[in-house]
Amino acid sequence: MSKSLPYSMKDVHYDNAKFRQRSFFKVITQNMLTSNRKRECVKCTTGKFLTLLMICGLAYLMLTRMSSIHPSTDSTAKNAGDQHGEKLIVDGSGRLGRLWRKPPRLPPLLTPDEITSRNRTIHKSGNLNVELDWKARQQRVKEAFIHAWLGYKNYAMGYDELMPLSHRGVDGLGGLGATIIDALDTAMIMGADEVINEAGSWIEKILPERIDGKGQVNLFETTIRIMGGLLSAYHLSGGEQGSNASQNGTKPVVYLENARKLADHLLVAFTSSPSAIPFSDVVLHDRSAHPAPDGLSSTSEVSTLQLEFNYLSSLTGDPKYSLESMKVLEHLKTLPKVEGLVPIYISPHSGEFSGENIRLGSRGDSYYEYLIKVWLQNQGSNLTYLHNMYEESIKGVKHLLVRKSVPNGLVFVGELPYGPQGSFSPKMDHLVCFLPGTLALGATKGITKEKAMRENLLSFEDLENLKLAEDLAMTCVEMYSVTSTGLAPEIAYFNMEGESDSGPGGGNKDSKYAKDIIIKPADRHNLLRPETVESLFFLFRITEDPKYREWGWEIFEAFEKYTKVDSGGYSSLDDVTTVPPQRRDKMETFFLGETLKYLYLLFGDTNVLALDEYVFNSEAHPFPIRGGSRKHRGFQQDKSILS
Repeated sequence: MSKSLPYSMKDVHYDNAKFRQRSFFKVITQNMLTSNRKRECVKCTTGKFLTLLMICGLAYLMLTRMSSIHPSTDSTAKNAGDQHGEKLIVDGSGRLGRLWRKPPRLPPLLTPDEITSRNRTIHKSGNLNVELDWKARQQRVKEAFIHAWLGYKNYAMGYDELMPLSHRGVDGLGGLGATIIDALDTAMIMGADEVINEAGSWIEKILPERIDGKGQVNLFETTIRIMGGLLSAYHLSGGEQGSNASQNGTKPVVYLENARKLADHLLVAFTSSPSAIPFSDVVLHDRSAHPAPDGLSSTSEVSTLQLEFNYLSSLTGDPKYSLESMKVLEHLKTLPKVEGLVPIYISPHSGEFSGENIRLGSRGDSYYEYLIKVWLQNQGSNLTYLHNMYEESIKGVKHLLVRKSVPNGLVFVGELPYGPQGSFSPKMDHLVCFLPGTLALGATKGITKEKAMRENLLSFEDLENLKLAEDLAMTCVEMYSVTSTGLAPEIAYFNMEGESDSGPGGGNKDSKYAKDIIIKPADRHNLLRPETVESLFFLFRITEDPKYREWGWEIFEAFEKYTKVDSGGYSSLDDVTTVPPQRRDKMETFFLGETLKYLYLLFGDTNVLALDEYVFNSEAHPFPIRGGSRKHRGFQQDKSILS
């Protein structure tokens, strides 16, 4: 049999408490017993005696040393021990303190099921606190809406818009009470019953006479704000489910009847035009239409009517509204384009584009928005050409209009004022900030990114568009952050490589992007616009990234701080780069109809007005999608979630 090796296991005493500190005596004893001197020492009595004496001497020296380092009274030692969760054994002199320590208490062992259950409880508790916080913020938005409405009701009821500083109303949109109708479905979504009753009563008693008797209105603005608001109110009040309002409330059919009455007056813009392109203006009292003074229509205006007229045909069973409006898109399909991009003017006389100015700001924006939204509204019908036009146009945007600023690389969308052969302009309207939300919607068709990825529904191009959407959304938010007030200007320019003069900034020198964004004096005003918070709403619903909520809250707080008028309402601003900012005496209808609505939905339950069940028109009025991904439940059930 072979001899044991020098590192035989029998010579090693294992201490399985790997990180437990061993006592001084244990160390000395083990070293002595395992040393090479063991055999010699144990053979004689003298050796044993000397060994024992050495151990006692070392112990005495160590105790004396410890006592000198930690001269403490019994009380102090006890307190120190209590602070560390230890119970010290102290003799009469206090010299044995800290020598022996009670082993640390270990947490109880849990089974895997117990661990899972505990983690789930903690997770739910954390989520509950987060949701309660956002519910409180959502309530703040509702309070802002009520404050805006009270200002309007007290000083401008029946007028299109409130002038909050001079306490009066003004008719800038034809005199149809635009704020009332634009705000109505927001009140329904928020459950603001008093506003619903006041607005509904005015619509029932006053609006029919206004439709018959008023003069010139703009076809586009009247369609998206008035007709869109009435149709949305009809749906949200339960009209499609055959619901009747309470005894004292306005019946849903009132909203549908007024929408149809208005549409019958507006149809003349289509039928009197010599081409498929409608005239821009309608005179209500004599049902006539005419072009704008320069003879041209805006491309975005003629192509942003179809959601509303299609939905009206669906509700009434009369196809004439849809047929007239869809002729426009069918005609636009046949016209030459620049990589899917179109000029911002079109002639109703010739049916051809006019000029070469290409941009996604004013007069161009919602053309691209409605390509994808009209297709989504009518899935299953023969409108594939709209989706194809949308995809082609987004490729053109990425190729011709997307650039990065210097020095920090903000992604922005510029303009081609003289067409593709002309110079590029690094100008971006705040209106362009609709695009991130539209890109996200076009990529996932309204479902979450996580679900779309799980079901393998996203192409490489979809993912690329989502990335662009997130980059552009950050740029839009930085247009707010770069200013002294935290509110965006109407227009921004971006510093590009080779440009030596960065130009005037937004006033916030602490912003990382102070040198990237240029705000010219003529562009420093803020009109309470919704486009950025609109995109934050879409991106939060689709990506589920909470940063979009946080960004939205920062914007809301800035509105509260600088635009709120104590007597009621909110005002536009003349200059967002100075504090305090000069106020402009105007509260746009879209502040109640869009801005506050999108903020309220951003902070709320994601199942309310789900993006795969509803499509929002250009004024944020939601219409149900035909054959949505889930069976439509009606809004009354959703409303109970909010109350």
